[in-house]
Amino acid sequence: MNKKILYFFVFASLLCLAKFALADGITPPAGIPDNFATLLTNIANAVAKLIASISVIMIIVSGMMYLTSAGNPQRMQTAKTAFIYAIIGIVIGLSADALVAFIKTTIGTK
Repeated sequence: MNKKILYFFVFASLLCLAKFALADGITPPAGIPDNFATLLTNIANAVAKLIASISVIMIIVSGMMYLTSAGNPQRMQTAKTAFIYAIIGIVIGLSADALVAFIKTTIGTK
């Protein structure tokens, strides 16, 4: 049997079984928010922490690149560019709450 046909039948049968997974009256497990706004806030906070952490590490790495450039203008420029991008990452990470608040007001949730 052709693999594409086999994959189609497997996919179609799994879609038919999805109806049973959508049971009514099931509450989410503890720790999982029950509305979209809280979920969006939690995801944005986690991503903001990740971006800020990576940006701090990149500032340290760009500083080491600048110190070890030994006067090479190309390596110094690469280190400066990495530093600027790390600062931009920190700004984006810190403004995540404002971005989430803007999205919440745009879609009309509180």
